[in-house]
Amino acid sequence: MAKSSFHGVALIAASLAFVSVARADELASYKVAGDGIVESLTGTPGDAVRGRALVLARTTTCILCHSGPFPETRFQGDLAPDLTGAGNRWSVSQLRLRLVDAARFNPETIMPSYYRIDGFVRVGRNFTGKPILSAAEIEDIVAFLATLRD
Repeated sequence: MAKSSFHGVALIAASLAFVSVARADELASYKVAGDGIVESLTGTPGDAVRGRALVLARTTTCILCHSGPFPETRFQGDLAPDLTGAGNRWSVSQLRLRLVDAARFNPETIMPSYYRIDGFVRVGRNFTGKPILSAAEIEDIVAFLATLRD
């Protein structure tokens, strides 16, 4: 593994180590307004650096379907929209709702609803009663995606 690749992997691992997994009883309440969620799930803005690490981590699955301005990342997906310019195409509130509950826009989508805990079929034992991403992780990814401008 090249030295720069190793440092990139180490940075991602370190960034993810600080994020905790949310439990069902810790889900933040939110209000959908139009086609978005205006208020932060955590009450504070996310961290774009951690958000970038999350988008590129295989555990979140973003990069399996999406591609984007990530020249260091091989094998980017092509099933979903390219994330390049995401901050121009969607507002912060629209990005937040798409991550929280993608099925709200398209019930047939293959994109996970990362902050829901109900209405799923065949949920893995480790995810029963828990969202895929925590509120902080959602906010970090939103903060990062908002920086992607053409």
